[in-house]
Amino acid sequence: MIRLHYFPGNASLVPHIVLEELGLPFELALVARAEAAHKQPDYLRLNPNGLIPVLTQRFEGQDLVLYETAAICLHLCDTHPQAALAPAVGSTARAHFYKWLMWLTNTLQATLILYFYPERWVDAGNTAGAAEVKAHAAEKIGGLLDQLDAELARHGGPWFMGADYSALDAYVLTLCRWTRGFATRPARERPHLGPYLQRMLARPAVQRAFATEQITAPLV
Repeated sequence: MIRLHYFPGNASLVPHIVLEELGLPFELALVARAEAAHKQPDYLRLNPNGLIPVLTQRFEGQDLVLYETAAICLHLCDTHPQAALAPAVGSTARAHFYKWLMWLTNTLQATLILYFYPERWVDAGNTAGAAEVKAHAAEKIGGLLDQLDAELARHGGPWFMGADYSALDAYVLTLCRWTRGFATRPARERPHLGPYLQRMLARPAVQRAFATEQITAPLV
């Protein structure tokens, strides 16, 4: 049985949606962030970085422990190719799938983390420095959201890769959702991202994941 260690609305929402799309049996294990459960020895044995999510599974006769959101999504796509949540291996579309998956985790998500936790990147008590980091991150995030919007405009399809839904869509939705509280131009206010996010919210798998995690309005 697949077990996903998660926290509501966290990056773990991405593989949670993917699992719902796949229709697989799986278990959810809530990680109590308020009690710093992700920093305790039991959890650190699963992920020494102390981050969420972690996927555990009995796989090929061994106990698989997998962390990093993008890696978990790739594993799920590759082990369930019949679901077509990623383009065929070796295709041009697959190359672009890799590109955007890495961009989402290494560029947009990393910059969002800077925005939400700027104090991690300055000396303790340096509130002015933290404010400067947050401001620069906000400016960069605006440009990155414009890039997502432009990609949707370029191909005109309903999903991020065009006509075909993929695991990328769960990632785009989750990261765009993190901007819902932005004072200026959250993702939903862009001309192509806004309708796209509504299409995502209409998917039954997304609705099931949101309901299970008790995610309430504003959804994006």
